[in-house]
Amino acid sequence: MKGGNIADALREMARCQPGATAVHIPLGRAGDGVLRYRHLSYRELDEDSDCIARGLRRMGLNQGSRAAVLVRPGGELFALTFGLFKAGAVPVLIDPGIGLRRMGGCLAEVEPDAFMGFPQAHLARLMLGWARSARLQVTVGSRAPWGGVTLEDVRSSGASVGGKLPTVRQEDTAAILFTSGSTGAPKGAVYTHGNFAAQVELLRRTFCIQPGEVDLPTFPLFALFDPALGMSTVLPRMDATRPAQVDPREILEPIQKLHVTNLFGSPALLHRVGRSPQALGATLPSLRRVFSAGAPVPAATLERIVRLLPPGTQVFTPYGATEALPVAVIGSDEVLRETRYATERGAGTCVGKVVEGVRVEIIQIRDEPIPIWSDALRVAPGEVGEIVVSGPQVTAAYFRRPDATGLAKIRGPGGEVMHRMGDVGFLDEAGRLWFQGRKSQRIVAAGKTYFTEPCEGVFNAHPEVFRTALVGAKRRGEVIPVLCVELDSACRGASRKRVRAELLELGARFSHTRNIQEILFYDSFPVDIRHNSKIFREKLAEWASR
Repeated sequence: MKGGNIADALREMARCQPGATAVHIPLGRAGDGVLRYRHLSYRELDEDSDCIARGLRRMGLNQGSRAAVLVRPGGELFALTFGLFKAGAVPVLIDPGIGLRRMGGCLAEVEPDAFMGFPQAHLARLMLGWARSARLQVTVGSRAPWGGVTLEDVRSSGASVGGKLPTVRQEDTAAILFTSGSTGAPKGAVYTHGNFAAQVELLRRTFCIQPGEVDLPTFPLFALFDPALGMSTVLPRMDATRPAQVDPREILEPIQKLHVTNLFGSPALLHRVGRSPQALGATLPSLRRVFSAGAPVPAATLERIVRLLPPGTQVFTPYGATEALPVAVIGSDEVLRETRYATERGAGTCVGKVVEGVRVEIIQIRDEPIPIWSDALRVAPGEVGEIVVSGPQVTAAYFRRPDATGLAKIRGPGGEVMHRMGDVGFLDEAGRLWFQGRKSQRIVAAGKTYFTEPCEGVFNAHPEVFRTALVGAKRRGEVIPVLCVELDSACRGASRKRVRAELLELGARFSHTRNIQEILFYDSFPVDIRHNSKIFREKLAEWASR
């Protein structure tokens, strides 16, 4: 990528392929049932974001100013985000699925200089007292009675001025991306332009992504990588906060109609699509790769999706976090032919080989800060420990969270920042990383430590089980391991007494699951909003304790 600004990648793509479609925006279905699209070219997106950048600068948004962006996926989200990058401003991106209370807390913490959102977001701002620090309010959509300006006003203002936009360096802050808060309060990871550039390069190199490809990203944040990678984005017709409830037709039809080559879907979304009647007999010959992240993907889900793909095409499950992505990757071929059997025997979930250019260390499990790296922190080869990552894509801090930054970051031997993933795992002899679960969700009972993934993998092998969650329940002042079970939707009528007996028999085969004797059935696990896949084990632990 030329220059320091991540938006330079968009400029380069607009120069190389100006007439190519950057974004396919769904308009709905016509009377014949066919899905119609509006198409935004790279030249149009580049020029529009230039115009927005100049308009924002003219309205007083300076380099380094923070702007909360609450805009639905669409052409406006792309143009506005890249306009902010070009203006040297810092978009603040918060998943609306975290809830109103948490959303307000994030906005109070970041104190944005501008608030940019669709009308409902502005109504929430007024009613709940959000973002009182925002001196500039921009409405995306029709003009609203609360004042401020519309995005069209910003465009008009930018169209009447010229001149150069500010110079941005790779070390300058590019964005603040809030974590989902699935295991604690959401935190704002501070991204530099260099972090974003490194992510783009790692993704391009690891997966051989070429300009001119077509992407269907069902998680809006991932769509923002597409212009920098030279991929056309097909925006799906779905509620991004409810991927587990997607209409499979809205995924399968765009892939077939627009010859999509790249698909991202959470495990919950792929599970729903793979089991749908529309998937029976369907083929998706244009796809070159499928990505899934947010939680481990069940082998049965991988099998169903692989059946839809052309020979040689895989489902990749990259491992990473908001603060560090990608870290490691594995393909469905390796999972289905080899590692799934180790998972069912209690080895945990293999997340694959570490991405080239990224370093992974396994250290002693500690809950206190580790300010400076020491080789003495390493565990013995093959031993389970805490996963620590370093690389050019790793963020250095959380915004205005010195305590959280101190707990999550280690100063490396060369001065680099090492990120503590909050996960436990180990590296095998082949250099593959095995995920054992969240550090905070490990269970210590009767002097024995239980990690969630190795235990759940054994019980998940039962054919009538959709997923399980191992939690620590408090009983008479002691913690005991309890297995919560969600049956497959097609098996909800099964005898729970029989299934319980069969699960206990499964657990008795392995030393690490033999002492798990209490099993509770739960109709539908509480999960995160972002991917509908991460299990809220803390909520299940409270329920099991009652």
